[in-house]
Amino acid sequence: MGRIRLQVAIALLTILVLVGAMGYVAFNRTTVLVPEEGGTYTEGIPGNPLAINPVLCQSNPVDQDLVALIFDGLTRVNERGEIVPNLAERWEISPDGLTYTFYLRNDVLWHDGAPFSAADVVFTIGVIQSQDFKGVPFLADMWRNVVVEQVDDYTLRFRLREPFAPFLDYTTLGILPRHILGSVPVAELEKSPFNAAPIGTGPFKVEEVSAKRIVLVANPSYHGARPYLGRLEFYFYPDAASAFEARKRGEVEGIARVLPQNLGAVRRDDSLTLYSAPLSGYNLIFLNLDRAVFQDRNVRQAMMWAIDRQKLVDTILDGQGIVIHSPILPDSWAYDPNVRRYTYDPRKARALLEEAGWFDENGDGVRERGQIKLEFTLATNEDDPVRIKFIEAIRDQLAEVGIRAIPQAVPWEELVGQQLRLRRYDAILSGWQNLPPDPDPYPYWHSSQASEEGLNFANFINPEADALLAEARSITDRKRRFELYQHFQYLFAEEVPSILLYQPVYNYAVDARVQGVQIGPMHDSSDRFRTIARWHMLTRRVLYSEARERGLLTP
Repeated sequence: MGRIRLQVAIALLTILVLVGAMGYVAFNRTTVLVPEEGGTYTEGIPGNPLAINPVLCQSNPVDQDLVALIFDGLTRVNERGEIVPNLAERWEISPDGLTYTFYLRNDVLWHDGAPFSAADVVFTIGVIQSQDFKGVPFLADMWRNVVVEQVDDYTLRFRLREPFAPFLDYTTLGILPRHILGSVPVAELEKSPFNAAPIGTGPFKVEEVSAKRIVLVANPSYHGARPYLGRLEFYFYPDAASAFEARKRGEVEGIARVLPQNLGAVRRDDSLTLYSAPLSGYNLIFLNLDRAVFQDRNVRQAMMWAIDRQKLVDTILDGQGIVIHSPILPDSWAYDPNVRRYTYDPRKARALLEEAGWFDENGDGVRERGQIKLEFTLATNEDDPVRIKFIEAIRDQLAEVGIRAIPQAVPWEELVGQQLRLRRYDAILSGWQNLPPDPDPYPYWHSSQASEEGLNFANFINPEADALLAEARSITDRKRRFELYQHFQYLFAEEVPSILLYQPVYNYAVDARVQGVQIGPMHDSSDRFRTIARWHMLTRRVLYSEARERGLLTP
C-alpha cells in the first residue's frame, strides 16, 4: 500500500512539474522583455565645457556633445546622413532654389515650460547675423546671406541670394530661447551664465552643473521619442587617457573616446561593449602647390604610390581608420566607387619619377632634377603623438624611392595661424573634421578659397574643377550633382593636389548593462547619442501583443 502511495505521489509531482514547465514556456512565448524607464548612465569625457550653446559650441567637442542632448534644430541628420524633420514638421523649396518655407511643430515647450515658436528661430539667426557675433566665422558667413521672415507663429521663410544646395545642413543648428536671451547683447553672449546651465527643447535638461560634472535628466515634456534613461551624468577629465583610467577605477560606466592604445584592454573587458563608426572627416598631407618641388604632377602621383597608407593605419592606429581615395567620403551618396585608387607600389613610384627626369645623380639618396632637390619639410602639430608617428613613418617610406621628407613638429597655433593660413609651408599633415552631411567640396578645393581667409590650403587652381564645384552646389538635382562630383573626383585623383590618407574611426565604450545603443557614420562625437531615446538599463516583461501595439519591439 505504501508503495502505491509513493508511486501516486511521484506521478502527481511529475504532472505538476510538467504543468509548471508548460506554463513557464507558454508565459515566455506570450510575453517579452521591453525597456523600462529609469536608470542613470555615467560617462567620462575628456575636456571641459566652455559654452553649452548651439551657436558657440563648434570649437569644443564637449560643448557639442551636451548641446546635442539639450537643444534641437529645425532639422536633424538621421543614421543614413539624411536631413529629416525635428522642430520643423516639413518644409518646401521653391523651384528656383531660393526660398525655403518651414512649417514648425506647435507642441514644443522649452525646458522651463515656455512655448517654442518661430520667433525663437528668427532670434537665433539674428544673433548669428549680428556684427557682434563671436562664434565661428563659417556660420556667420553663410547666414548673413539669408533673409529670415516670420510668416506666423509656426511658419518661417528663408530667402537665399543664390541657390545653395547644402543649405539644409545649416538648419540642424540648435535654436536659442528668445524669452531668456532676448535682452542679452550679442557681444556679451559668450559671457552669459546661460552657457553653463542652458535651457533648450531637447530630450534632456540640465539639473546640476559643477567644475567636475554635469547632470542631465529626461525632459518629461519632450515632443519626440522620450528617452528611457532617467538621468545622465558626465564627468570631466583632462584627457581621454584619464577618462579610461576613471572607468578602471569604477567612477564611470562609459568612455567617451577610446584611444588606439586602449582598444585591446577594452576588448578584453567583458563588462564593456565597444562601438566603432567612421567619423565625417579625413586626414591628409596638404601640399603647397606653389612650391617648385610639387608643381610636377608626376611627383605628387609618385608620392601616392610610395606611401603604404594601409600599413600606416594598421600599425599606428591599430586598424582604426579607413584608407580613402577621394575627398568625398565613401558613405556619401556623391562618392564614386570607381574612382582611381593608389595602392602601395614603390616600383611604380620610382619608374614614374625617372620618366619625369628625377634622378639621384650624386648618390646621396635624394633625387634631383636640375637645381631642384626632391626634398621638403613635412610638418604637423606637436601635441598629437599619433600624427608625429605618421610623419616619421611617411619619411621612411618616401626615402625608399628617393624623396626626402624632413619631419617637423610645431605648436598648433603656429601650424594653422602662420603656416597653413599664410601658405608658408612645404607640406603639412592635418585633417578636416565634422564635415557636414552635404558632400560639397567647394570650401576646400575651389580656387576662390585659395586665400588667407579661405580653406584651399594647397592653392589648388584648376578651372575645370572650379566649374564643376560651382555648378554642383547651385542645383538640387541629386543625379546631376553626382555626375558633377564624379567628374571632380576623377580630376582630383589625376591631379593629386594633396595626399589623401584616411578617414578616422571613432571608438566609444559603454557598460554592457546599457542596451539599445547603436552607432553609425558620425558627423562628430555627439552623434553617438543619435539613438539615445532607445538606450535603457532597466527592463520589464509585458504581453507580446501589448509590446507590439505600443511599438516596443525592435526588428
